[in-house]
Amino acid sequence: MITIGSIAILLYFLAWVALASQWRAKLNRTQVPALSRYYLTLWIGAAILHAVFLYSPLIHQQNLALDFMSAASHIMWLAGLVLLISSLKQNFESLNVFTLPFIGIALALQVLTAKNNSSELVLSSGVGIHIFSALMAYSMLMIAAIQSLILAYQHKQLHAHQTNTFLQSLPPLQTMDSLLFRFIGTGLVLLSIALITGFIYLENLFGQHVGHKTILSIIAWLVFSALLIGRWRYGWRGLSAVRWTLSGFGLLMLAFFGTKFVQEYLLAS
Repeated sequence: MITIGSIAILLYFLAWVALASQWRAKLNRTQVPALSRYYLTLWIGAAILHAVFLYSPLIHQQNLALDFMSAASHIMWLAGLVLLISSLKQNFESLNVFTLPFIGIALALQVLTAKNNSSELVLSSGVGIHIFSALMAYSMLMIAAIQSLILAYQHKQLHAHQTNTFLQSLPPLQTMDSLLFRFIGTGLVLLSIALITGFIYLENLFGQHVGHKTILSIIAWLVFSALLIGRWRYGWRGLSAVRWTLSGFGLLMLAFFGTKFVQEYLLAS
């Protein structure tokens, strides 16, 4: 399995090199290198092998690794899958060129820190729905956070009446803004499902080891909900939307990865 993971990492690297070469050629208005035309093919191959590495233990042993590094790998794979599917219909080069390296890095860290023990997950149960919806929510809202950073840069440069080739390669500000709220809306629905199924199927949701995770996740849900309400009622956009997005995402990551880091690295030592 480590060999499969290593090949996937290599394909991610080649896909990023191909994408970066294509993006740079478009920015400089030069001829696009031949390899660049196959970056989606390379990415598809990497994503398939990444999925095999992640989910084959679930098929053969009925368990799934969800330690700190494995969870990060799951989230990055799902985020990459969303962007990959979206890229087949729409140009997301600006998002992809920043996201692809982190997908490969997350998988590399999982391969390097692979553990023999893994938490059991039964997909036919509500717990499986809870975990999958939570991972999907984190993935969508992570994409929204990256999108918000690009939007913040675009917003500041345009208001300062400055431009460059990178800025010219981005979609219009209104399109970027609409895309951000599309990711946030989808992520909020998935987070709602994760919270509801957690309350229904998980025992002791406010227990000693997961209570702060639950509370922070609920606060993050409130932040994203307030942002969408503010968008609907008051037309919030631009830097205000960026601040709310990053605040909600920060709370969500603190809830998920902060909890896992403390439990696996601080309390375990």
